[in-house]
Amino acid sequence: MKSKKSEFSVEKPRLPLLLEDMDLSYEDLQDESYISSASITDFHLEGESIKRLNLKETIFKGSTFIGCSFSRSELVDVRFENCDLSNVNLENAIIHRVEFINCKLIGINLSEANLKNITFSECNLRYTLFSFSKFNEIKFNECDLALSDFQEATFSKVGFYDSKLSECQMSGTKLKDIDLTSCDIEGIAIRIEDLKGVIVSPIQAVSLSKLMDIIIK
Repeated sequence: MKSKKSEFSVEKPRLPLLLEDMDLSYEDLQDESYISSASITDFHLEGESIKRLNLKETIFKGSTFIGCSFSRSELVDVRFENCDLSNVNLENAIIHRVEFINCKLIGINLSEANLKNITFSECNLRYTLFSFSKFNEIKFNECDLALSDFQEATFSKVGFYDSKLSECQMSGTKLKDIDLTSCDIEGIAIRIEDLKGVIVSPIQAVSLSKLMDIIIK
């Protein structure tokens, strides 16, 4: 079953029509660096720690940041295409009007982040940490979020479409008005009180009944 994607809109990154091709180097990414109005392709960084990085109006294509730490950074009007940000630390980051398209984000740490107008499309987000983050106008389109942690996150206009949420931890996250009918939610961990107002299919309702120790014959 396909969920309707017209319930709310997500602002796309506000990118200039012409972006300068930038040959980025590690020296350009020191603490509190500011990168703006750039198109960056095939940039590769691994295991580095950079605090308060500021990215604005930038596109990354085919780039990797495996195991890097960008805590307390700010990303505004940015697009990542076919990038690998596995095990990247973006804890306490501010991320606004950002797109992740066909990206590998396994184990990325977005806990306590402020997320607004974000689209994740066809991304691998297994084992992602979203705990205590604030979500406002976020869409997950055909993403694998299995075994991710949404504990105590705050949802406002969040959409999950044809995505995998199996064995996710969602305790303390209110799912009122969240439509999960097109998603795999097998083994989801959540408190009964957090399910109030959630939208599920009849089959999903039977699965969730296990949380209430109900036996259906």
